[in-house]
Amino acid sequence: MAYVITDKCISCGACEGECPVSAISAGDGKYVIDPDTCVDCGACASACPVEAPEQN
Repeated sequence: MAYVITDKCISCGACEGECPVSAISAGDGKYVIDPDTCVDCGACASACPVEAPEQN
């Protein structure tokens, strides 16, 4: 299951650079993960300072 970024996101961008498949991009007010590209590795969750990415 793909990760999703919750409303906890503070738009710091820490997750974007950690994604090995470039599934994360800046969205409207928070970052978003493309579920079709996400490989469920958890790198984004490990990098996030506010625990915004969660498994869907």
